[in-house]
Amino acid sequence: MTIKKLVEELKVRPGYLKSSPTRVASRFKVSVDVAIRAIREAKQLGKTVDSLPDLANSNSNYNVITEFEQYLIKNQISKEDVSSVKFWQTMGGEQRFSVVTKSGLSIEEVKKEIEEFAANYSPKVFKQTPPPNSKDAVAYEISLPDIHYGKLTDLSIEGMEVQFLDTIQSLMNKAKGLNIQKIILPIGNDGLNSEGLRMTTTKGTPQHDAIGWRETFRGYCELVIRGIDYLKKFAPVDVIVVSGNHDFERMFYAGDFIKGWYRNDKNVTVNNSSASRKYIEFGVNMIMYTHGDKEKASEMPLIMATEKPEMFARCPVREVHCGHLHKEMVNEYRGVKVRFIPSICANDDWHKTMGYESLRVAQGYIWSYENGLEGYLQSNVK
Repeated sequence: MTIKKLVEELKVRPGYLKSSPTRVASRFKVSVDVAIRAIREAKQLGKTVDSLPDLANSNSNYNVITEFEQYLIKNQISKEDVSSVKFWQTMGGEQRFSVVTKSGLSIEEVKKEIEEFAANYSPKVFKQTPPPNSKDAVAYEISLPDIHYGKLTDLSIEGMEVQFLDTIQSLMNKAKGLNIQKIILPIGNDGLNSEGLRMTTTKGTPQHDAIGWRETFRGYCELVIRGIDYLKKFAPVDVIVVSGNHDFERMFYAGDFIKGWYRNDKNVTVNNSSASRKYIEFGVNMIMYTHGDKEKASEMPLIMATEKPEMFARCPVREVHCGHLHKEMVNEYRGVKVRFIPSICANDDWHKTMGYESLRVAQGYIWSYENGLEGYLQSNVK
């Protein structure tokens, strides 16, 4: 059966649109890939809401339309990713709306499900007493961007997980003797290889994943939690969630999952705000975290000063830490260092074919409370 014929069948049997692609494939004797594409096309044809660009010309209240557009900006949702919008009026005469994305669930529903699930299993842990502030107090940043969890490489998923955890342990072993006041752990930065079911980057570039989208989401969250549980034995952990160009949506969901998991643990804080760039202030240090695929490196000092002017004025030591390139690159602009962090991710067939090769390296940065960046420790992965 062709995709076109299957779409016609699904239009007259809409109940199957709520079934899994596996069930549809079995019922109509087609491949799972054909089932996925047919379900997607049938759902698109079944939309009952006008396209978003026409909203401005509808009879809806202008203020509600403005609020709707602000909602998209705040939640970093593009109009192309919106499947439908429903407007209604309360008994009190107030206008309301709800947004459903192409994933099939509204942002509120996804966040609520993640938070409720994580809250049910979130362990209650009392806060540790951090080392006292002193001249030799440091924040230790363990940076492992771009692990691309789930990517199809010569390394198995289990092997990648072992390397990730071994690398964290190696960097902590090398940091013995430091007076670590807190640990900074940026996560994400293409922590996941794709946006899941559609198996593409956020913009739509096809990707090859070794396992299914459910397994990659659960596996990544569990892996990060294991890493955090290990690190918090040494000092409180500040987790910074950075969305990448491969996982912009799913990294936000993963960040809320992890934040809910540690909601009762005072040793762990998770910054999963909707801001594209996130900041840490520690003593004389100001550090900005971003993936590095959108901003121009030379403009980042001005972005820092504009977004956080008071922090910029307080901190004479300023750096930007990015992922994305899978290799180490450092430039200085107007006294601000912009640092692209290397990755421990193994190459896939495409990168090998193109001849792209970089050292698989992890780094731990030592931020002195009074003296700024005093260097970094490195763990090499073979």
